[in-house]
Amino acid sequence: MDGLPQALLAEIIKRITSPNDLNSISLVSKLLYTVEAEQRESIRVGCGLCPATVTSLCSRFPNLRKVEINYSGWTVDNGMQLDNQDLCVLSAHCPMLTDLTLSFCSHINDSGIGSLAGCKKLKSLRLDSVSALSSTGLLKVAVGCKSLSTLHLVGLKKVNSVAWLEYLGREGSLEELVVVDCKGISQYDLLKFGPGWRKLQKFEFEIKGLVNVVQPRDHAYVACYQYKYDFCCESLTDLTLARVVTIPEIGLRCLLGKCKALQRLCLYYVVGISDNDMITLSQNCNNLTSISLRLEPIWIFGPEGRHVSTPLTNDSLKALALRCHMLQTVELTFAGCEPMYPSEIGFTQEGFVMLIQSCPIRDLVLSGANFFDDVGMKALSSAQYLETLELMDCVAITDTGMRFLAHAPRLTNLTLRKCYGFTDGGVTEVALARNLESLVIEGCPRVSHKAVQGAAKSVKYKVGYPGLYSLNRG
Repeated sequence: MDGLPQALLAEIIKRITSPNDLNSISLVSKLLYTVEAEQRESIRVGCGLCPATVTSLCSRFPNLRKVEINYSGWTVDNGMQLDNQDLCVLSAHCPMLTDLTLSFCSHINDSGIGSLAGCKKLKSLRLDSVSALSSTGLLKVAVGCKSLSTLHLVGLKKVNSVAWLEYLGREGSLEELVVVDCKGISQYDLLKFGPGWRKLQKFEFEIKGLVNVVQPRDHAYVACYQYKYDFCCESLTDLTLARVVTIPEIGLRCLLGKCKALQRLCLYYVVGISDNDMITLSQNCNNLTSISLRLEPIWIFGPEGRHVSTPLTNDSLKALALRCHMLQTVELTFAGCEPMYPSEIGFTQEGFVMLIQSCPIRDLVLSGANFFDDVGMKALSSAQYLETLELMDCVAITDTGMRFLAHAPRLTNLTLRKCYGFTDGGVTEVALARNLESLVIEGCPRVSHKAVQGAAKSVKYKVGYPGLYSLNRG
């Protein structure tokens, strides 16, 4: 290959995406070593990266655009971590850098992060568990990185003021903002993003751990007064809120009435969500294609007294069915609902069937849906667009329901977890009738490994099941 023109070699190498393949090519000859290094635009390094190699890496790969440094699982036996000085070297020697991810880099603080201000082309910054970083460092990035459009903050414990956020709202051009498990940033702080909401296309705010219905509170809250919520988010297409408390204050729940361009919505255990919110959402968001609702029972106070139930009812499903005619992906997860108390789920089978009969749903996840039985499976069998189905902890489904599913016209991917009502016969009938691409069986004790072997092009079988937390749904 050394006889080929260097430009042609470069074109060949551009089409190779596997890092292992690229590393192998670089060992063939000096020419390929040089050409591959010039064409390499991304690297991902972990605990094996020691500070002494940073300069040599930057020298070898002068055109790096994407760098990921991940020290997850690091121990002192792995040697020294990248520190502030090393990050300065990286910033200075990678003028083309547009995308940087730092994970579990415990030796980098505000000083090191501040050196990123010299990366004028930096568009995407993801910071995960950078324990020494504070608001001061984020402000330096906000001021210096004028091209920044994507910012992910995960597990940053020392960030507790939002001058950086206010600056980005006024002067920045963020299109994607993700804030996960940052205890010093409350939903009321995020409302200070102000004009920045107008440009934002993706927003995620997630609180880890137990829901705290007492703190934090918006100290400037005045009942029925919307002064905090007078902003536009007309570009927002992707919204995720997880374990957010929105009572008595509205907080980030106000977004549900503002996002007219919304296409993907994830609401995970949001306290304060109601049917009125979903009705308003359906009236504004005709382009909604994906919705994920994870609900758990709470105390509901009504005219007939109080009872325990998930906060949304069939009124929400009806609103989605009537107005969201582009809905293709649906997840309904119910956590902590006991089968012996069906009223703990506000939805009924009739409401759910109305939804699947009204929308072109292609991908469906039902978890803990105690109301769903063989009658519901019969309705699913006539879903014209359904391609991928996951049923988890749906205890009322029997072999009869599985046989109905065998008639679903487009079903190609089936996942069954922690379901006890059906046997080998029901599952194999579906698999053989539908010529499945993939079949996943986990924690279904009446279904044997032997029975499902060869039942689909790809079969995964486990005696146990992962649970909601392992699936990141808890």
